[in-house]
Amino acid sequence: MPLWYDFLSLVFPRTCESCGNTLHRHEQCICNFCNHHLPRTDFHEHPDNPVAQLFWGRTMLRYATSMFYFHKGSNVQHLVHQLKYKGKQEVGVHLGKLYGIDLRQSPLFSTVDVVVPVPLHPNRQRKRGYNQSEAFAQGLAHGMGIRMDTRTLLRKTATSTQTRKSRFLRWENVKEVFVLEQPEKLANLHILLVDDVVTTGATLESCVQNLLQCPGATVSIATIACALK
Repeated sequence: MPLWYDFLSLVFPRTCESCGNTLHRHEQCICNFCNHHLPRTDFHEHPDNPVAQLFWGRTMLRYATSMFYFHKGSNVQHLVHQLKYKGKQEVGVHLGKLYGIDLRQSPLFSTVDVVVPVPLHPNRQRKRGYNQSEAFAQGLAHGMGIRMDTRTLLRKTATSTQTRKSRFLRWENVKEVFVLEQPEKLANLHILLVDDVVTTGATLESCVQNLLQCPGATVSIATIACALK
């Protein structure tokens, strides 16, 4: 890289969005240390993992996975916070690209045809400026070499925050807020539904129930992190 890049790095140092340490030239968003030490789940290699079990008896899924374990105060929480509240869309895209490569090589997810992010209500997306789940989905689609669809699954109703709600209240909050536009576009496809963090699974469950209305479609789930109790 040119000398001016080194100068800019001194004046405006690039830092790891996980730990805050300075990034080296070849590092993007996350330093190599964090990339190798963040708590990966490897759930994409195990069909009966805890995220998949969360949906047993609730909805029909092919597979489910999360990239990382989520714990309060952890570097993973900091990463998600940077993505969701600090405008760092590049975090989601970068994580998606990394995980997309893993999923492309997984026998469970290698047949996925299209990536669909959990949608935000248009008003909330305008206020935030972007959809954090879409950023992750964009990276996943790139890493897996498939397309992303943001026009079929839509959110018709703005809902209150899910934080601190029980599983029942979360389900009540989202059970009728999503709709499908031209569901035939996803007919007979293996759909990968994408969100940032899965906790109770209420939002994802509601989305899956809608996507299963696409004729012949099957649905799997991938999230950046899982915060399961």
